[in-house]
Amino acid sequence: MSAPAATRKVSEREARQVAEAAREQAWHKPSFAKELFLGRFRLDLVHPHPLPSPEAVAKGEAFLARLRDFCETEVDAARIEREARIPDETVRGLKDLGAFGMKIDEAYGGLGLTQVYYNKALALVGSASPAIGALLSAHQSIGVPQPLKLFGTEEQKARFLPRCARTDISAFLLTEPDVGSDPARLATTAEPDGDDYVLDGVKLWTTNGVVADLLVVMARVPKSDGHKGGITAFVVEAGTEGITVEHRNAFMGLRGLENGVTRFHRVRVPAANRVGPEGAGLKIALTTLNTGRLSLPAGCAGAGKWCLKIAREWSGAREQWGKPIAEHEAVGAKISYIAATTFALEAMVDLASQMADEDRNDIRIEAALAKLYGSEAAWTMADELVQIRGGRGFETAESLAARGERGVPAEQLLRDLRINRIFEGSTEIMHLLIAREAVDAHLSVAGDLIDPDTSLSDKARAGARAGGFYARWLPKLVAGPGQLPHSYAEFGTLAGHLRYIERSSRKLARCTFYAMSRWQGRMELKQNFLARIVDIGAELFAMSAACVRAQHLAATSDHGLEARLLADTFCSQARVRTDELFGRLWSNTDGADRGLTKAVLRGDMAWLEAGIVDVSGGGPWIEETAPGASRVENVRRVIR
Repeated sequence: MSAPAATRKVSEREARQVAEAAREQAWHKPSFAKELFLGRFRLDLVHPHPLPSPEAVAKGEAFLARLRDFCETEVDAARIEREARIPDETVRGLKDLGAFGMKIDEAYGGLGLTQVYYNKALALVGSASPAIGALLSAHQSIGVPQPLKLFGTEEQKARFLPRCARTDISAFLLTEPDVGSDPARLATTAEPDGDDYVLDGVKLWTTNGVVADLLVVMARVPKSDGHKGGITAFVVEAGTEGITVEHRNAFMGLRGLENGVTRFHRVRVPAANRVGPEGAGLKIALTTLNTGRLSLPAGCAGAGKWCLKIAREWSGAREQWGKPIAEHEAVGAKISYIAATTFALEAMVDLASQMADEDRNDIRIEAALAKLYGSEAAWTMADELVQIRGGRGFETAESLAARGERGVPAEQLLRDLRINRIFEGSTEIMHLLIAREAVDAHLSVAGDLIDPDTSLSDKARAGARAGGFYARWLPKLVAGPGQLPHSYAEFGTLAGHLRYIERSSRKLARCTFYAMSRWQGRMELKQNFLARIVDIGAELFAMSAACVRAQHLAATSDHGLEARLLADTFCSQARVRTDELFGRLWSNTDGADRGLTKAVLRGDMAWLEAGIVDVSGGGPWIEETAPGASRVENVRRVIR
């Protein structure tokens, strides 16, 4: 038997090996963002802007019109916030509308929308209620439909996808009370028993888990005769005997989120419900997230649009010192940031989504960058909106409405958006994940040189490979079209920004190479340095997307001049942030921070905590979750 959840321990090396094995190892298609980190500004991979087919547009726009009408007439956002629950009738209405089958092929009863229009739908419904956006996204982006679409058998698709399209809600269960971004410690087990597997364990933060009908569960299969073992994915019927939803979690935001704690005790799951081979669970999860992550920045783009609308209307109506507050530079700068960032964020999401639909580029880095950038930018935009609204920004919508003013839920948006910096990979984990992909080319040719367990003969071969690669690669980082005054002239006023991106891409690659040469195997410990490298790449990708989108709109819409202004302003703001990040690569407080952190953890600074009262009380930091039968009432709620 595997070790129970409370006692499973793994070494740092084992944890890295599990994470590395789950990665997609090969790059079969070009990646704009990967090339960007390597110092190659491949504008041809994203320009001209890819476009959906007329049929996809017609289908998508028709559904958006129906969804908008539903949101305006059937969604009571204030009630969801007040009751901390999406009403059953609202969920049923979404099912009837087909919203639970947006990404599912028409052959299985779904709508068959493209990634572009799926994301537009999430942005729209999320502006009405972020909780509904999370419900639909968890169901389709990471729940049963997407893993089955990518890895399921035809029999599994025929059994489960029609249900997901119209009647059933799905959830994705990976996290455990003591397992977050380190899946090597996963303790839920799936013991083979004849034609079944028997699941035991506890899952935490199961978004949709409280109301789900179908679950994707990650569990560890012990290695034995005839069984490769490893972390494996299963589709599980939520009503199966032995499954108990022990608690519905409550959060600072997304009050309507049906997120809980689910216990499995001797739960029998047919082997026919296993998705993919044994040991492929984490690879399935990460591959699913390659496009699944785009749903989160899509919602963030929608939030930015709402922030812009409220900021514009309020700042024109509110007067201070004889003129609207929008005309005061301190407020105007915030409005400019919100407008420019919303434009760029939507550009990133649309560009990555269309590339995903065309399947011509590998977008694993682009999707991750969009998630990282969108979650951080949306939080900042919401915070700026609260500041622009002043005391009214801190006041609840219910309180505002009760005293006769417009019930603007600015403080709620701030609370709702905060989880995005943690959902589907925290900002810190996203930095490391993207950094690993960004340096993949280097590790492919030189990884054995810095691996302490590599033999001398392997190191010698790696040295020869690395010498050849760097002899060809390094000279190309010296000069490029970004240094020529007429490069990218077809972009007009935006050409200078593209030249900056090209120069900065080469500079970023040089900095990465220098750091690897300097720190070698210790590079993975320089997490703050790697975070800045990734943040620079994110800014350059956002700038690229904004310029390409503006160029496209200038040629195809009536808003070309406005789009160029938005892109120009965003790029100007992004260049200031990028230059600061470059400076902080080598001039920072990382060393001092490490020293102080060690002192704090030793208890040397405990005296600084005097003079307060800790109201958190007692109890364990992490709940004990040993296997066994549940001892509490099942709070699962079925919506029919």
